[in-house]
Amino acid sequence: MSENTTASTELTSQYAAQVTSDLEHNLKEQDRVSGEIAALQQQLATLQHDHTVLVTMQKALGITSPPAEPTAPERATVPAPRKKAASGTSTTARAKKTTAAPSRERARKPAKKTAVPSPAAQPSLIELIRQHLADQSEPRSTVEITAALNQAHPERGVKNTVVRTTVENLVAKGQAQRTKQGRSVYYTSPDAPQPTPSAPTESQQEAQPEEVQNGHSSLS
Repeated sequence: MSENTTASTELTSQYAAQVTSDLEHNLKEQDRVSGEIAALQQQLATLQHDHTVLVTMQKALGITSPPAEPTAPERATVPAPRKKAASGTSTTARAKKTTAAPSRERARKPAKKTAVPSPAAQPSLIELIRQHLADQSEPRSTVEITAALNQAHPERGVKNTVVRTTVENLVAKGQAQRTKQGRSVYYTSPDAPQPTPSAPTESQQEAQPEEVQNGHSSLS
């Protein structure tokens, strides 16, 4: 029975560690995808603005016919060489084929995509929360943490539910401390200094007997 209990405990610990790791990876992926979506939305807004400006200029110039739709470039057609062609004609056909080949390769190459800035350089939500708690001298609730992060990073759109899940994950990993005051829950950094009473110095310890003797002499 003891061996089965030990095995079950180890299995539970492994599952807990795996779930914690998967949760952290999921949060990082959410941050990455959110950054890509924000960049794409910015590009779409720029294109829509340019389209509106171009349509206004088109109307101002009196152009009524819509511009032609962009079409794929047509492939150059190379005529088949005749069987009884002269040597000069064959040389000309080979030269045309050689000239047309790079054109087809250029036509087949897709247009280069506009580079989208990668949000990998941005810190993750876990790092932001850990740094925010480390900078605070007093406990903070999840609402206060969310408000501070949105004020410092308005482009991320941090949600209170995500902050609560992340900070509880930090508590479970020993990277944050949780305190409760009434019905409210507050969080602090595990490295926050705790006030401790200072020990009396040697001079204070030597002065105490003299003060006691002076007090006895005054009473006598």
